[in-house]
Amino acid sequence: MEMLSNSEFETEQAGAALGGRLPAGAVVALYGDLGAGKTAFVRGMAAGMGIKAHVNSPTFTIVNEYLGQRPLFHFDMYRLRSAEELFDIGWEDYLGRGGVCVVEWSENVSEAFDGTEWRVQIDKLGENTRRITIEEGSAPC
Repeated sequence: MEMLSNSEFETEQAGAALGGRLPAGAVVALYGDLGAGKTAFVRGMAAGMGIKAHVNSPTFTIVNEYLGQRPLFHFDMYRLRSAEELFDIGWEDYLGRGGVCVVEWSENVSEAFDGTEWRVQIDKLGENTRRITIEEGSAPC
């Protein structure tokens, strides 16, 4: 699925639409340049999952946890260089906790994915315009 967003709000709405349909245990791999809107998309995912928390980038903490009916585990792999580092911080434990794991800068840890993840590519087309491409994961929804 592909859509255009002309604002941060529209990017959040796209995230909310996806977040509302993801099952517990889903993994979402986010791709896009710095400033593309990945964190805005995750903010929308949290809202779509009924989570009322303030969502921000976990660049310095590596992972933020947002609790709700289905928890959201928001990873930022910008500072990591390999999947091994992700496993060192407990990736497999997060996968087993029944929440949704969303990973920014997924290209840095591609070996951690098994092919069932949802892939979201956000491309900057202009100052406010983004192309959001969502490839559905093979995990049931």
